[in-house]
Amino acid sequence: MAVDNTVYVDGERLPRPLPLDQTYDVAREQGGLAWISLFQPSGDDLASVAAEFGLHALAVEDTIKAHQRAKLERYGETLFVVLKTARYLDEPEVIEFGELHIFTGKNFVVTVRHSGAPDLAGVRHRIEQQGDFLCRGSEAILYAIIDWVVDGYAPVVAGLENDIDEIEEEVFSGSPDASRRIYELSREVIEFQRATKPLTGMLNALTAGFDKYGIAPELQSYLRDAQDHVVRVNEQVEGFRQLLQSILSVNLTIVSLAQNEEMQKLTEVSIAQNEEVKKISAWAAILFAPTLVGTIYGMNFVHMPELDWLLGYPFALLLMAAVCGGLYLVFSRRGWL
Repeated sequence: MAVDNTVYVDGERLPRPLPLDQTYDVAREQGGLAWISLFQPSGDDLASVAAEFGLHALAVEDTIKAHQRAKLERYGETLFVVLKTARYLDEPEVIEFGELHIFTGKNFVVTVRHSGAPDLAGVRHRIEQQGDFLCRGSEAILYAIIDWVVDGYAPVVAGLENDIDEIEEEVFSGSPDASRRIYELSREVIEFQRATKPLTGMLNALTAGFDKYGIAPELQSYLRDAQDHVVRVNEQVEGFRQLLQSILSVNLTIVSLAQNEEMQKLTEVSIAQNEEVKKISAWAAILFAPTLVGTIYGMNFVHMPELDWLLGYPFALLLMAAVCGGLYLVFSRRGWL
């Protein structure tokens, strides 16, 4: 649907919003600049706009499908720009991405959104306070939107920087959730980089066309300022990506060391248990010897010569002591006792 259809004449906005068909008529009759803002437009609305301003079928198809990468394409005198917007949500600590399609021609600007963000009311209000700025034509609106989108990256960079600081604390405190959060934040940084990195080439292409298309010096300064901001954002985002890789490596090292310490403790416990088992087994063997001798002579068979022997009892005791002593010496030499 159409969110805001506006016609600017000599930098001044006409007082009331207009339906699409009237917007076309007024812009033609008064030689004004039409800015048509669409939100989740129907096929009929897009077809109407495309027919009125001669938009290329491929660009219109991209707009209908959405989910496009950031890019800049020129079809004759019409520019087609796709911008990826981003804003940082404090409560869930995530980045919300949006997509903005912009068509600009000699006397028109068409912006298309498929999600709630970004809302262009802020940039519209800002440039309407500068009537002389709007007199520069559709390029002025395009450059203002680009500058506004780029300015919106700054809070995202600050939010990512804060998240990375928190992750560093979690890593060195041994938090078990650190690896998962590093992975999630790395994905956000990569997606943010995909949104910002193409802007460098896009702005370079627009800058290269300053002389060819007679862009006013004021607008050139506007765009160069946005270009500087994009370069700075890209450098910061690349730094975040490398820093997260380093943090992930450190976290893996810390986790590995912790696992090694646990394995060492388990090994020490296992060795201690083995020593105890050795001692128990040794004493069990020593105590088993006299039990065996006593059991044999406790069977009370009638024909046992040792029962009638005068020295049978001392012999049995001496045998028990000798076997126990021998076993004790053997186990002691082997370190079992």
